[in-house]
Amino acid sequence: MLHDPIHEKRSSPTNPSDRIESIDVLRGVALLGVLVINVVTVFRISIFEQFLPPGRSTSPLDRVVETVLMLAVEMKAFALFSLLFGIGLAIQFEHLSTNPRRALLLVRRLIVLLMFGLIHLCLIWNGDILTEYALAGLIVLPFLFGPRWLLACGAATFLGLYLAMQVWSPPGLFPSFASIQHNVQEANRIYATGDFGQVLAFRLREIPLIAPLHIFIFPRTLGLFLFGALAWRSGALRKPNRTFLFSSGASCIALGAVLILLKAAGAVTNASFDALANPVDTILMALGYGAIIIAITNSASGKMLLGWAAPLGRMAFTNYLAQSVIFGWIFYGYGLGLFGHLGAGKALAIGLAVYVAQVAFSAWWLSRYRFGPVEWLWRTLMYGTPQPMSLARVTRPI
Repeated sequence: MLHDPIHEKRSSPTNPSDRIESIDVLRGVALLGVLVINVVTVFRISIFEQFLPPGRSTSPLDRVVETVLMLAVEMKAFALFSLLFGIGLAIQFEHLSTNPRRALLLVRRLIVLLMFGLIHLCLIWNGDILTEYALAGLIVLPFLFGPRWLLACGAATFLGLYLAMQVWSPPGLFPSFASIQHNVQEANRIYATGDFGQVLAFRLREIPLIAPLHIFIFPRTLGLFLFGALAWRSGALRKPNRTFLFSSGASCIALGAVLILLKAAGAVTNASFDALANPVDTILMALGYGAIIIAITNSASGKMLLGWAAPLGRMAFTNYLAQSVIFGWIFYGYGLGLFGHLGAGKALAIGLAVYVAQVAFSAWWLSRYRFGPVEWLWRTLMYGTPQPMSLARVTRPI
């Protein structure tokens, strides 16, 4: 049998030299947004506290931090990560184009992700997003075998369903006010003082309350996965037009800002507008952030400005899980027990310190190894063969 280097290359993981740096940079920056929202609104206090009337006295600094994060970052970072996951799935689909086992490998990739997600959800932190992404990926995968119009129609359908759910959500989907209030009281007690077993038991009891939040945004996740795949398939990210990306990104952000201002000022007294303003603003600003960061990174000066985020983006899976372990130890009773004791400003400072440490660690690690440790394990389980790890080894890709 003749050696086919092209087939061999497309049957193995993407080599570091073949990666698109701007996408890795965008993923690294998006991870910062995810981190600051998680540390300020989920690890520091109960995720359900946002649904209750304000009960904590906050300093002016904390109010500024919370307001800025709510308006500029909250949900936008998660929407951007959904776009990036769709892009990554489309890249993998294309990378394996000559492999007769492409469908099997991609299904296995998502099943392994689901396994990681369930472990993370149950044993480490119930704010996990990996489980939702794995399930959404399995639904989106068949669309990748179709033409671009199918991706566009799927994205429009799921995003339309998501927006419709803002106006009318299924009755009984969300827990009652009393159950949320009781859960917050229990969280303040157990997360702050409980040992690992007590925290674990409470975390599992919380999952049925958290599940409706995932159900509510699941159509958005599907729509953004498909939109990201469409963006890749269209070629807009292979040879980016910086002028187009800047102008479209700025337009999306400006329109999103207008929606925020109109709602804040009460300029439009319409219930449907109030219900749709935030979800539409989230999608627009996520698209805007992504377009502008891609445009910036596709220039020499932009690479110097943001290139530090690329190693972090290449190791996003490892860093995301590591953040859960670190923040769990900082905030829960089996560690430092700071849950409920810090304002938003101090929690943000802790989060930024962890992020900076991860930037340095990612650069150090990838100067020696081809993949992050969790990324290596994910690829190894996907392909069913240990992947070459060390950069020092000169070996043929497998």
